Amino acid sequence: MQTLAGKVALITGAGRRKGLGYAIARRLAADGAAIALSDLAEPRELMESDRIGTRAELEELAAELRAGGTRAVAIPLDVTDETSVDAAFDACVRELGRLDVLVNNAGIGYLIHPLAETPKASWDAVMGVNLTGAFLCSRAAARIMIRQGQGGRIVNIASQAAKSGFPHMAAYVASKHGLVGLTRTSAIELGPHGVTVNAVCPNHVTTGLGAVQNEYFARYFGQSVEEYLSAMRRSIPMRREGLQDDTAEAVAFLCSPRAAYVTGEAMNVSGGCEMH
Repeated sequence: MQTLAGKVALITGAGRRKGLGYAIARRLAADGAAIALSDLAEPRELMESDRIGTRAELEELAAELRAGGTRAVAIPLDVTDETSVDAAFDACVRELGRLDVLVNNAGIGYLIHPLAETPKASWDAVMGVNLTGAFLCSRAAARIMIRQGQGGRIVNIASQAAKSGFPHMAAYVASKHGLVGLTRTSAIELGPHGVTVNAVCPNHVTTGLGAVQNEYFARYFGQSVEEYLSAMRRSIPMRREGLQDDTAEAVAFLCSPRAAYVTGEAMNVSGGCEMH
């Protein structure tokens, strides 16, 4: 059933083939949504071309969705820049006619340092993308959804790190904890407008950026990457890492009519690894 037929979804951080964002885009497209794929497109300091969805890859992925019959556009977007955010959301409505779903997926998880050695520039970059970016995009989406008067869905991609601490990831953990707070407050304010706001909290997923974490923490624990991943799997009740599609399925549920009365939640998608 195409439960999102006639709906339009904008997904941030969706310009990398193996990333969560593109998996979410494919899943929502399968439910009938038109898709606005967005990503930084142009590299900048601390956000090099191998860490972002480049303009070329973003266009390529949008073309793949169109080839499969989905209405899709590629929109470069710097989530940390207010002007860029407003322009991207205007472009979405102009190109696709409306906005019904926002998935705040853009994030930085590769700037990893011991607390005492964390540069302020790294802290600012992580907080800027993971938290301020989600705020700016949520604000832009809320304005459009309220104006349309037909409700909507905002889904924030948080993390197991939104509920538990991890060494050498102070900025990331703080930003994801903050994202759950933003989710809850937004849900309270936007509920009267029929807009639900929820977070999805995956455990580790080996995306392109997840592979960076694998290598870092394998070195930290004095293990090979495979030894590190094997130990991780043993600690998860389901005995496997998370997959991109696990998160995408949770997002699809929260965007569907089945979740019409679910809001303000931070849903664990962790194979039982995170239970509180």
